Amino acid sequence: MIKFNIVAFTHTGIGLNEIGKFHLDEVHIVPTMKHIKKEMNISEIMYLSTCNRVEFIFVTDEEVDADFLALFFKAFQPNWNHAVIQNYISKAKTWNGINAVNHLIEVASSVDSMVIGEREIITQVRNAYDFSKENKLAGDLIRVVIRQTIETAKKVYTETSIATKPVSVVSLAYHALVERQVALNARIVVIGTGVTNTNMCRFLKKHGYKNFTIYNRTKKNADVLAKFVSGKSKPLIDLDKHSTGADIIVTCTSANEEIITEKIFKKITGDSQNRARTVSLASETVRKRTTIIDLAIPSDTAEPVKKLKTVDYISVESLKKIADVNLKERRKELIKVRQIIYDAVEEFKEIFKLRQVELKMRSIPEKVKEIRALAVNEVFSKELKDMDENAKQVLEKILDYMEKKYISVPMVMAKEMMTNTNEQ
Repeated sequence: MIKFNIVAFTHTGIGLNEIGKFHLDEVHIVPTMKHIKKEMNISEIMYLSTCNRVEFIFVTDEEVDADFLALFFKAFQPNWNHAVIQNYISKAKTWNGINAVNHLIEVASSVDSMVIGEREIITQVRNAYDFSKENKLAGDLIRVVIRQTIETAKKVYTETSIATKPVSVVSLAYHALVERQVALNARIVVIGTGVTNTNMCRFLKKHGYKNFTIYNRTKKNADVLAKFVSGKSKPLIDLDKHSTGADIIVTCTSANEEIITEKIFKKITGDSQNRARTVSLASETVRKRTTIIDLAIPSDTAEPVKKLKTVDYISVESLKKIADVNLKERRKELIKVRQIIYDAVEEFKEIFKLRQVELKMRSIPEKVKEIRALAVNEVFSKELKDMDENAKQVLEKILDYMEKKYISVPMVMAKEMMTNTNEQ
């Protein structure tokens, strides 16, 4: 088990900006990992990259110390100089053996995550393994570890409430729209195409919303997001010319000045007389205000707009308050989660021992076949020639039976011995 290692960089160790230097485009993952395997005497490797972590999961007979890491990072990025490499060595987190297994299970169970309980990580771990397997980077040991990791993470998500209450502002914003019964044909104006708004649009599209108009300072970025949601794209400078109305306004920009002034709001909504408009909802026609989801810090919405009777204002601050409450609820589940993980790690120790026995006994079937061939073709070849066909057929059946037993019995006995040893 000492051969199993993990070297990781997370948002808590080096920050999100520095983590970006460890991200690889998909086309570069395979050649880079193959190069590392060759240079570092690594038999198996898996590369896990998410928005807030990069982890190298690998199997090697070498001791993973500072000298090893120096060569490892040089193989990963040949252009890094000595000072850069030494800096990353000091910030790298490493795990070995069963501690590495425990860490990986915690990652997949979202215990060691930026946001506790975010289920997306289990899919990211599974996809990273599948990619490594398909490209012949990962082998048997990583396979066994990943199987236990995924099974445990699934158990965590099904047997605890760690992932039940939403904590991201995007998911909370969507839940706010659900509570307001906003129809799927609502006219949605999106201001800004950064990560937050992009995720919000993905969420809305996933749940059936279709009527999008995207505004952004850089028209090219607006075009990309608009294409994704099958909407329209326009430059931000034309926001005051918006003429198709809006039931929902989603805004998140890095602007220092307010984007949605009272004048702009009335232009966007066509609500020049500041009165409630009639919009079609899921099952009936009701009088409803325009919902503004402002995810910007500082706010993109002018104070007078927030106070309008025609505005239903949802701020990032209000969503974060809900997120904090939900996050506290998730943390209450950590005791249950850690017990599940502890049990899984203890179980894995036995799985690993048994797997080592299985690997060592792989040669038994071939050895048995060799003994049978020697007996038939050399030791008893003369006697076999004098036997009639019926006798030969009976002997073949006996030999087949004995061969299967000689292959299965040692494995059964080994399992029993391990079980008895563990119970003592």
